[in-house]
Amino acid sequence: MTIIEMIKQPWPWYVAGPIIGLMVPLLLIFGNKSFGISSSLRHVCAACMPAKIPFFQYDWKKEIWNLFFVFGIFIGGILTAMYLKTDAAVVVNQELVNELSGYGINDYSSLVPLDLFNWASLSTPRGFVLMVIGGFLVGFGTRYAGGCTSGHAIMGLSNLQLPSLIATISFMAGGFIMANLILPHILSL
Repeated sequence: MTIIEMIKQPWPWYVAGPIIGLMVPLLLIFGNKSFGISSSLRHVCAACMPAKIPFFQYDWKKEIWNLFFVFGIFIGGILTAMYLKTDAAVVVNQELVNELSGYGINDYSSLVPLDLFNWASLSTPRGFVLMVIGGFLVGFGTRYAGGCTSGHAIMGLSNLQLPSLIATISFMAGGFIMANLILPHILSL
């Protein structure tokens, strides 16, 4: 198997997890930086909209490394979609397939179910709730929690920060409640 073929395959958690986890000490050792993605939106707003809003009144240039980091993720996603995509079908657990077929979700030919996430579904109540309202709630929750899941669960917990422990427990509890109690009602819309 060539290196390119190996990269195209899904990586097991015991390989991908430590690689992501090693970002924490590398960022701390080589730049005294914190791992996280959600703050980059604040940096972009502070750079592009120099209004007199106190939240955006800080020296965003000190955090420009974070914008390069996010830009690298964006470019990496484009390169992966262009050159590393595989024709192999997305493998979905059969129990999940059976459950979702009851909601009319049967197309797993993409990374996300196309029955839910496409431009046409924005005009349906289900699609609007999932993409627009869901997106707003994720953004609001990220700002309200003082960071995203990667910032709290990876960086904050590794630094033994109590607020990150509380946020991570809340993320997990919210995810379980959403997936098991709320999502079935939204999917039945």
